[in-house]
Amino acid sequence: MPVALFAALLGVMATLLTDGDRNNDPSRLPSPLVGKPAPTISLPAIAENIPGGFTSEDLKGEVTIVNVFASWCIPCLAEHPLITQLAADGVRVYGINHRDQAADAITWLRRHGNPYMAIGFDADARASLEWGVTGVPETFIIDADGTIAYKHTGPITPDILERKILPKLREVAGG
Repeated sequence: MPVALFAALLGVMATLLTDGDRNNDPSRLPSPLVGKPAPTISLPAIAENIPGGFTSEDLKGEVTIVNVFASWCIPCLAEHPLITQLAADGVRVYGINHRDQAADAITWLRRHGNPYMAIGFDADARASLEWGVTGVPETFIIDADGTIAYKHTGPITPDILERKILPKLREVAGG
């Protein structure tokens, strides 16, 4: 009996050690907003010379990615080349600049490039809260009807882009 209990305990511990990283992966957290219309928002532009300001109505009409980012966010910088590539490949990408200083966001965009069709400035994070954002970066795929089809929490990596984002974009676009 003690040997069987010890073996069972070892099995549970081994499972926790091997599955623990996946179980604690924040990108696996379900979002209550998936399958529902994107929250109603109206965000101002960061600056007059940067395309920006948008409402939830602007997200309708075609499949769109909404990327929540900030200039102070190191993972946002790491994923930025992939967001830029998505935009270069013709994906409609909007940005929500989360809890940032306008001058810092402008400097960051000038230094690293601006892949966004429009950027909404969310200095007080009210819109981000409406979207259920718990931290940055977070990325949403919105279908043509304005419904949230997918949410990814954390930075997009090349692996996540290939395994999750691109297949979901193809699915939502109907092909």
